[in-house]
Amino acid sequence: MCLLFDITNKTVVITGASQGIGKEIAFFLAKKGANIALIARNSGKLENIVNELRSAGHESIAISQDLKKVSELNKTMKKIYDFFGSIDILINNAGVNIAKPAERITENDWDNVIDINLKSAFFCCQAAGDYLKKSNNGKIITMSSQMAKVGYYDRVAYCSSKGGVTQLTKSLAVEWAREKINVNAIAPTFIKTPMTESMFEDKEFKRNVLNKIPLGRLATIQDLLGTVLFLSSHSSDMITGQTIYVDGGWTIW
Repeated sequence: MCLLFDITNKTVVITGASQGIGKEIAFFLAKKGANIALIARNSGKLENIVNELRSAGHESIAISQDLKKVSELNKTMKKIYDFFGSIDILINNAGVNIAKPAERITENDWDNVIDINLKSAFFCCQAAGDYLKKSNNGKIITMSSQMAKVGYYDRVAYCSSKGGVTQLTKSLAVEWAREKINVNAIAPTFIKTPMTESMFEDKEFKRNVLNKIPLGRLATIQDLLGTVLFLSSHSSDMITGQTIYVDGGWTIW
């Protein structure tokens, strides 16, 4: 009999794990008993996190990887599998936004956003796929955004990438259901982090955002963690192809 919300000894791969949401998810799931594999570009930050996790008694490994170099992802996932003996949960957390009016978006801007937010997510799934199939209860969680469903100013590339994540989630869920892999996404509203603090110094922007959230506040990383655990565990075994909106009600409108 499986225990709801139990992820003890499950191996979790988290991209974009050197700071912010990815880092907090890593510590949260480690405390729940999971083995943690961290992927990001900043090797110094990754090593600090791994040292902290190991000091607390949590099994972990860090791999410095530019996710745009998709040809290297197979090697990265194999290294993780060889280290832990399994890959059970993949969390595609890496993301980027270039906030510009549509007429000022360059080809390089567009490619950078799509490559990180959508292309890398797919190729991480592909690289981890064979190992997730061996798990016999694999879970894929991609961090999306409310912008997958609604539009917003200065975010045409970002909204497009997250809309793509919705369809990636649905399509992969259909294809890999026979492999007992659940594929879902989490779509938060604006989250208060050190990286977004400067954005909310613009009082008019902050007022506009809060006016669209019925619950009347920005999200925090803590608001995401319950959904992450839910989608990582047996509690969500009958849920696949879904995007769960953790948006305070923004997408009600």
